[in-house]
Amino acid sequence: MKRTERDTLSVEWVKLELLRTAYATRGGPLTRLDPRIVLFWYVLVALSPWFTHNLTILAILFTLAAAAVVTCRVGPLVVGLFVFGLVTETGYLVAAAWFFDGDLTTVLSLGELTLKLGTVSMASMAAFVSLDPEKLSDALLSLRAPALVSFGVSYGYRMLPILVDEFQTVIDGYRLRSAPPVSRGLLGWRVLMRAAKITVYAFYPMMLNTAKRTRTTVEALETRGFTYAMVHADGRRIRLAHLRIRPRDITALAVTAALIVAAYAVGAQFPHFAMS
Repeated sequence: MKRTERDTLSVEWVKLELLRTAYATRGGPLTRLDPRIVLFWYVLVALSPWFTHNLTILAILFTLAAAAVVTCRVGPLVVGLFVFGLVTETGYLVAAAWFFDGDLTTVLSLGELTLKLGTVSMASMAAFVSLDPEKLSDALLSLRAPALVSFGVSYGYRMLPILVDEFQTVIDGYRLRSAPPVSRGLLGWRVLMRAAKITVYAFYPMMLNTAKRTRTTVEALETRGFTYAMVHADGRRIRLAHLRIRPRDITALAVTAALIVAAYAVGAQFPHFAMS
């Protein structure tokens, strides 16, 4: 759904962006695939960087994962956190190499791990942003994952908005019952200290209130036969009847495998940045 309002950086925006990331897919090629194929795609892309030390291959795989993030329309919050972590880690690597009298070889050696982790992280973002909770749960159940694992995934996603709402309610209650600091202090440290204290104080009431609401959610799931549908053959068949592997699913997986093979082929032809 296209958003017309102007997003601003605020606590409310962060909360909504987290819920959009967990529940609302923004479109993209992976959303049109069978969820089992999406999981296979993720495993293929996430494992491919770990079989080489060639920086040429790793750079190509990193670029392919970045292209997947763009085409899957990952939200700005998740992408921003990833970019921030990548930039700070790069700065840390350069500083560590300089502090320990390293040279360019040291930086490249440390950068190899960064490229691998970055590729896996972007593949995770692209895959799981393209799967809503029900699709992911059904895919795991179809792949013969334990019923408790499938239930845990589905239930964990259902608990996310409850936790967010409960946390916001408790925080608002503490803010209404406590007076703000008289002065902000240098760089607003008193405001930050108050916010940190409220966050700590809100943890136990949030967990207690969430536990009470958890029982209601579990009872509602059991009333609708959730557990029976997962363990009984007929229930599994009815629940998973919508899953279909079509030619486009196989094509997408084959194209991804071909691109990975091409990356290894290019790296073999231009191994100038290969690590010994």
